[in-house]
Amino acid sequence: MKVRLIKVQTIVDYCTGHAPGKKAFECWLTAIKNADWNTPDDIRVTFGSADILGRGSNRVLFNVGGNAYRIICKYHFGRNLLHLFICWVGTHTEYDDLCNRGNQYTVNLY
Repeated sequence: MKVRLIKVQTIVDYCTGHAPGKKAFECWLTAIKNADWNTPDDIRVTFGSADILGRGSNRVLFNVGGNAYRIICKYHFGRNLLHLFICWVGTHTEYDDLCNRGNQYTVNLY
């Protein structure tokens, strides 16, 4: 099923302050736009380095720009559409800090 990304503007705004990653985020957005996923495993087919986070969080971690950036999204498979909600965007180092605090399962900044 097709993916509806909520909210694309989050990525656009993030790229404004992180210009070196803009091209990588554009590639990620294109892959999301063309994705056809029916299960969480399908996400890993498109993004081999994606990690499905546990603890019943329905979250996926995407590595962007050669692992320089990370995106945490919550996913919900509907009847005909997958909703992918952006919960957090940051650098790899910022993600490590988030994990050290145990917040990767609960963060919801957007």
